Amino acid sequence: MTTARLAPRTALFLPASNPRAIEKARGLAADLVILDLEDAVKDADKAAARAAAVEAVATGFGPRLAAIRLNGIESGEHLEDVAAIAGSVADFAVLPKAESAADVAQVARALGKPLLAMIETPLGVLAAAEIAAVPGVAGLIAGTNDLAASLRLPPSSGRAQMSVALQTVVLAARAGQVWAIDGVFNRLDDPEGLAAECREGRALGFDSKSLIHPGQIETAAVAFGPTVQELEDARALIAAATGGAERYQGRMIETMHVDQARALLERAAD
Repeated sequence: MTTARLAPRTALFLPASNPRAIEKARGLAADLVILDLEDAVKDADKAAARAAAVEAVATGFGPRLAAIRLNGIESGEHLEDVAAIAGSVADFAVLPKAESAADVAQVARALGKPLLAMIETPLGVLAAAEIAAVPGVAGLIAGTNDLAASLRLPPSSGRAQMSVALQTVVLAARAGQVWAIDGVFNRLDDPEGLAAECREGRALGFDSKSLIHPGQIETAAVAFGPTVQELEDARALIAAATGGAERYQGRMIETMHVDQARALLERAAD
């Protein structure tokens, strides 16, 4: 398990088959870099990408966390991915299309490192709480593209049509005390749309945003970090609290609110 207050604000996916992107990522401000062996890599390039991912995490990404997304359980590449990632120095592994706690537990044991489980199907959503409770699972990632497709949403649909599924992922993560990472934003030339979706994701309770382009990092980092006003309010609340339930600036506060304020300050210091 991990705590939401220590979650990365930004998680950047990039193809493990793209050496130029890997090298560029070493200088980016993303909190977590996820080297993808699954959807972003052609079948013919899987073996080379696997070797490149292991080498890349060995070289390191400076202060950034590094993860490798393996191919799913049904893939012919899965077992080789598990073996390679288990022997790597990656901080995390990412499992796509997690649908049952039993399968996730088996993969987590074989990997021997913290696992981020992607919730991308109706079965995954319905099993999210059990998946989040699996020992070794450090977080849930909402795979919104696959989720929209598996829900058979029309192309014109927005996130509102997935609101129940997204909130279920957050509820499961909170119940399991693991990270909740929001899905990607596909429109690369729509910074206003990205900012709005990030604000919405944070309002839903997500800890961070998964990204597909370096140009999205700054916007997401700002949205998922506390604002100056929030930090000032947190410090003032902590200073004013004397213990127990009491009136503060026209509202009632108690220990829970003080704990929340301290968690906000700790997240800002990460």
